[in-house]
Amino acid sequence: MTKEAGRGHALLVGAGILCSRLFGLVRQRVFSHYFGLSDAADIFSAALRVPNFLQNLFGEGVLSASFIPVYARLLAQHKQEEADRLAGAIFALLALIIAVIVALGVLATPYLLWAIAPGYTGEKRGLTILIVRILFPGTGILVWSAWCLGILNSHHKFFLSYAAPVIWNLSMILTMLFFRHLDANRLIVYLAWGTVLGCLLQFLVQLGPVLKLVPNLRLRFDTQSLHVKQVGGSFLGVAVGRGVVQISAFVDQAISTLLGSGAVAGMTTAASINLLPVSLFGMAVSASELPTLSRMAGDHVDEEVAAKLAARLNNGLERIAFFIVPSAMAFFALGNVIVAALYQSGAFTRKDSYYVWAILAGSGVGLLASTFGRLYSSTYYAMRDTRTPLRFAMVRLAFTAVLGLASALLIPKALGIPMQWGAVGLTASAGVAGWIEFHLLRRKMNRKLGSTGVAVSMMVKLWVAASLAALTACVVEHFMPDYGPIIAALFVLATYGTAYFTLTFLLRVKVCMDVIGKVTRRIGIG
Repeated sequence: MTKEAGRGHALLVGAGILCSRLFGLVRQRVFSHYFGLSDAADIFSAALRVPNFLQNLFGEGVLSASFIPVYARLLAQHKQEEADRLAGAIFALLALIIAVIVALGVLATPYLLWAIAPGYTGEKRGLTILIVRILFPGTGILVWSAWCLGILNSHHKFFLSYAAPVIWNLSMILTMLFFRHLDANRLIVYLAWGTVLGCLLQFLVQLGPVLKLVPNLRLRFDTQSLHVKQVGGSFLGVAVGRGVVQISAFVDQAISTLLGSGAVAGMTTAASINLLPVSLFGMAVSASELPTLSRMAGDHVDEEVAAKLAARLNNGLERIAFFIVPSAMAFFALGNVIVAALYQSGAFTRKDSYYVWAILAGSGVGLLASTFGRLYSSTYYAMRDTRTPLRFAMVRLAFTAVLGLASALLIPKALGIPMQWGAVGLTASAGVAGWIEFHLLRRKMNRKLGSTGVAVSMMVKLWVAASLAALTACVVEHFMPDYGPIIAALFVLATYGTAYFTLTFLLRVKVCMDVIGKVTRRIGIG
């Protein structure tokens, strides 16, 4: 497959993710309007993270890394019947495992909460338990959605699977609007049920197209199949690695519950913005490249294959860097403009905007490392190496825990500032841990494929362009009349984006030239 086709697939993934994330931002804006950074916002934000562990452990990332390489190879070998049998066996096994885990999760929720949200007590803890129990079955259904995504991606049907969460977000938005007259604590209960309905609809909207692609689907527990064993072997390694990453996130959440009211909700609000570039550029490129990398890797990586894999990896890293560098700079310099435009409404105040900006700036520390790391991990998975990402994820977990505790609990006390600001230290320290993991992933990959990564000269150009563009945007922000946060964001961010593209074009950055060339060809100029 050509690089041009790869870019086209990444564009489809990005378009689907963009639709989903835009609706996600609308959902978070409606949520912030009604709840702000209140206790009710803390409760729902924390509750949603607990069953999401199930989704992340068995869902998109794990299934993509373990199922797609085997399934895509069967399709490439024109073994449709064997591919269909594999898909049916994996779905049946997932259904059984998920049913058991959901049942255990609902029963064990009070015990899980002591580990996840140790700072919640009394009525706040009781309501969180109720919300978690409602949400658990819904997130189990999302694992089936991840199975659909694996099928669709392997057939290069990228848009629907990544746009499907639109209906999940829409279900939550309509629930909040319909029951807006209720008090905050009752409203989040109804919101939990609306979330479960959205999970079901997200799965069903993908199921029809999937059934057309898998004409011989049979749900059988075929544990003796060689292909099922291959998926199972990879699945276990990836699931453990993914679990380590999730434990890292839970460590941060557990610490944030000790930082006072609003910390959990503030981190969730910042994450909704932080995940936009991660999903649009890091996830889009990684997801679209995985099937192709798997086909290229085959069953054996010789020197010729290694050179092709390295070239493909480096090309993906350059595309990621071009968009992620300005995203990180925007978080540092213009985060207040972004947060205010998206969420400053109703119960969400200007003071809340500055607080979330600080958390968002902290997350910018590791933004580039986490997106680079996704593509490196996908390359390892394509080569059927699940152990290396697992080992390095455990290293990341250790650093996240140690640095997070020090940054969140000790530094605010040492500086004499409110504990609430420890959330900034949490996101920044997680970024430092992400850079350590990325360095380890890259060093090991270089031993396998030769030199990989983005050229230093290109990185310097990108950071210089982003810095000068941010300075220009800050000047515009300073002299702008007070027309409100949305109008301000339109002018400031438009200035920033235009300046960045102009500067990278003048600096002859290859990715910029490719993007502009593609756009001009589409509109008939070039």
